[in-house]
This record gives sequence, structure tokens and C-alpha cells, in this order.
Amino acid sequence: MALARELDLDLVEVAPQATPPVCRIMDYGKFRYEESQRAREARKKTAHVTVKEVKFRPKIGKGDFDTKVRHVQEFLNDGHKVKVTLQFRGREMAHPELGNKILDGVLAQVGDIAKVETQARLEGRNMTMVLIPEKKNTKKAKTDGPSESANVATTEPAPESVEAPAAEA
Repeated sequence: MALARELDLDLVEVAPQATPPVCRIMDYGKFRYEESQRAREARKKTAHVTVKEVKFRPKIGKGDFDTKVRHVQEFLNDGHKVKVTLQFRGREMAHPELGNKILDGVLAQVGDIAKVETQARLEGRNMTMVLIPEKKNTKKAKTDGPSESANVATTEPAPESVEAPAAEA
């Protein structure tokens, strides 16, 4: 403690659970500032997953359907969850199978980049389904690069295998 006072610094207990307890001579104010900076950087790097919602109707036209599905694909590619909502009005409630058909069509078009988190279910006048981005999609993009180099590697030994029978003859 006398040494800390001479250096005009603080004696800080770093690991109180250790035997013997570990202390360090440092400027405590500077230490607290650096800790807050590290915490701020950690918060910046965390992924903020948001839920985007796309609304459909049972009598949606083909062009509108394709546009909305394209929006769903963009949201999934950005890493967002997507809540697909189908709104029924009036007598449309008598035909929930039309809603299932629309949601199945959405799933068929985004099936390779999305995974169903919550199956389609009817809640009042709305039928909802939640999609999440497929994790394998990002891994496939990373593995495609090495597989191309693997293809190059397999094409290089092929001429060697052609030379090997020539050497035997």
C-alpha cells in the first residue's frame, strides 16, 4: 500500500476469490474507463435480430405475391426473422385452406434460405407463420469457395493419372 501511495496510484483487488487474493497497483479511474469502453464495443458487435412482418391476403394477385415474397427473401438474407401474416376478411374466414395454400407458396419460394420457426396457425382473423434465416445458407457460401479449389485440386491430379499409365506402358 505504501508503494501505491508513492506512485500516486490505487491498490485494486483484481481476484478476491483466489488464494491468496490478487491485487494490482493501477489508476482505478482509467481502469473503469477502459472497462466501459470494452463493454460499449461488445454491445456494438452484438447482432440485433428484429422481426419483420409481411402481410398477405387470400385473394392476392401473382405479381403482388411475387413482390412480397421478394421482400421476405431480402429480410431473410439480411438476417431478420420474418412474420408472414395472412389477413382474412368476411367470408374468407370460411376457407382457411386458401390461407394455407398462400403460406405454402411462400414457403416453397423461400424454402432454401428459410426455416419455419412457428408453423402456420389461425389466430382470430389472421393466420401467421414465423420464418428464420437458414444457418446452413451462410456456411454453404463459405464452403463453396474451398470446394472450387478442391475441384481445381482434383483437375490437377487427373493429368498426373494420365501420365502414370503412360509411364507403365
